Amino acid sequence: MNTKLFDCAIIGGGLAGLSLAIQLADAGHAVILFEKNKYPFHKVCGEYISMESYDFLERIGVPLSTMNLPIINEIKISSPNGNSFTRKLDLGGFGITRYALDSYLAELALSKGVVLLQETKVFDVTFEHDLFALKTSQGTFTSKTACGAYGKHSSLNQKLHRKSSRTTKNYIAVKYHIQIDLPENKIELHNFKDGYCGISKVDGNKYCLCYLTNSQNLKDNANDIKAMEKNVLMKNPFLRQYFTDAVFLFEQPLTISQITFSKKTAVENHILMLGDAAGNISPLCGNGMSMAMNSSCIAFDLISKYLHEEIPMQDLENVYERQWNHLFSKRIKIGKHLQHLFGKEKVTNTAIAILKKIPVLTDKLISMTHGSKF
Repeated sequence: MNTKLFDCAIIGGGLAGLSLAIQLADAGHAVILFEKNKYPFHKVCGEYISMESYDFLERIGVPLSTMNLPIINEIKISSPNGNSFTRKLDLGGFGITRYALDSYLAELALSKGVVLLQETKVFDVTFEHDLFALKTSQGTFTSKTACGAYGKHSSLNQKLHRKSSRTTKNYIAVKYHIQIDLPENKIELHNFKDGYCGISKVDGNKYCLCYLTNSQNLKDNANDIKAMEKNVLMKNPFLRQYFTDAVFLFEQPLTISQITFSKKTAVENHILMLGDAAGNISPLCGNGMSMAMNSSCIAFDLISKYLHEEIPMQDLENVYERQWNHLFSKRIKIGKHLQHLFGKEKVTNTAIAILKKIPVLTDKLISMTHGSKF
């Protein structure tokens, strides 16, 4: 067992985990972070980030304003039959690859003294005598606080006996980077049978194309992604054009299977859960990446108070869960309803036709799935 006692142990080195580590290290706390992959690496994820997190990223040391990133202020939405409309985005967002952003945050964390263990798996977490013991592939570590920031799909959920791991409805996500001639200020959301595909500009003169669909679509096409794209996605005329005209930059698509959106809790076994680990954040909640980073702000403030003995562990857990629900539960609920709405072909065709005729309703839905700057 490692003899050093850390102030905080963070499981998962995505946006939530890294941004929390940076904030805690800046405040003088001893932080260890476990990441199962090695930076830099690609993640299956849409790479449009809401402007609600722009100022936060700059505050913790990411010079976004000097990176020449695309600023996105319009959204185009289409139904499976090709009916479409475009609306302005009041808040808007910017595009950057997770390959670039996560690796930059990892270097920033290292520069601030965070112990970052890459290619390290966490097998179990126990809490006893007010301390956490984390059993990992590099040994056992102890910490005063622990946070889970490991995303939607992790074997640790089963180890912690989280109820959300027992759902039967699964989705798959597929991501490409492509080169294509599209407006760089616009994010596009194109629906197809039992799924939807987002396309937006990122850094490096390329676009992120990422789609989510239920696993049945893949099974119905002999588990062949290319066949599914041809037989299902490309029935939407926009997607047919893009899949035909684009230059695909990955030799093979990045994929994640067995994704679930079942209900979770923000605190589990005294571990504070951040981002997708806490709230089943579907893509249609607005912007899961910004929600993840916002949750790191909440956790940082409360963990600091606990480490300075200003609040007890019970208050740390209760207040964190209450603040999580206050900020995000409504967005998650709306996203869940939209997930069902855009998952049925005929319903989606009708819904898009109605939204096209009543633009104020579209604007309201967009505003309800986005938060404020933090």
